[in-house]
Amino acid sequence: MSDKTEKSYFDDDEGMVSEETVINGEEGFDRPVTSRIGAIALRWVIAAAVFVLFAVIAACTGAWPVALVGAVAAIVLFSCMHVVLEWERAVVMRFGKFNRVAGPGLVFMIPFVEYASSTVDMRMRSTAFKAEHVLTSDLVPVDVDAVLFWTVWDAGKACTEVDHFGRMVYWVAQTTLRDVMGGVSIAQLSTRRTQIDKEVADILERKTNEWGITVASVEIRDIEIPEDLQEALSAEARAEREYNARIILAEVEKEVSEMFVDAAQTYGRPDAALQLRAMSFVSESVKERGGLVVVPSSLSEAFEGLEKLTK
Repeated sequence: MSDKTEKSYFDDDEGMVSEETVINGEEGFDRPVTSRIGAIALRWVIAAAVFVLFAVIAACTGAWPVALVGAVAAIVLFSCMHVVLEWERAVVMRFGKFNRVAGPGLVFMIPFVEYASSTVDMRMRSTAFKAEHVLTSDLVPVDVDAVLFWTVWDAGKACTEVDHFGRMVYWVAQTTLRDVMGGVSIAQLSTRRTQIDKEVADILERKTNEWGITVASVEIRDIEIPEDLQEALSAEARAEREYNARIILAEVEKEVSEMFVDAAQTYGRPDAALQLRAMSFVSESVKERGGLVVVPSSLSEAFEGLEKLTK
């Protein structure tokens, strides 16, 4: 068996580089380092315990070949025993053919027959991707920045169906986002962002499900529009707001004018109506602060007219 086949992902920390490498991701986040020292130490302890047991038997019986058998048994046990962490699954191959997915916990494999080709992290992952110079339905180039949240639900399919499922998810997400954005106009980007997220997530779910991968959600973080187009859109928005404001003002003026016409007709029918309104004006002007009111002669005639009406 070649050295490449015998290499175990359980023994080498450097070999535990997962396929979830984020392409064009955020470099400011520190990824927590998972230590496998405890898992490797457990294998050493169990193998050493087996060797000590055979050595004690050999010392008691005087049959020293038993100690040699114990050493061989400890080496074989160490090579076929592996520890899979809680959030990991080991893809076990038998004679180069996929056999099963093992873990978590203590996993035993047939020496020289089975080996772990890779381990897959089953936790939720995030992949940042960006589609640059995407043409919308009205041929406007925009840059879209989004984040994809996904996880592996079948480690066997993820390792046997595709070469590098992390990279495949990234490229599929980017091309799908381009296709969806091509069917949306520039005016719909702000109002249909939630629908765009859901549509991209549904398409990705259908494409990646056969690889043993499920997509939780897609979130669009930012949409960049060219500066010259931003000025044009801003001017268009200002013009639209001004247009709406003028329409509302015209409607209000129309309603007020109709109310004035109705009031004039009401005051014009009985003679006392206009005179009562004149008195109301005088009362409103002096009721709060008081003072001397100088009234024109026409208003005094209104008072005389009311006096005649009362008589």
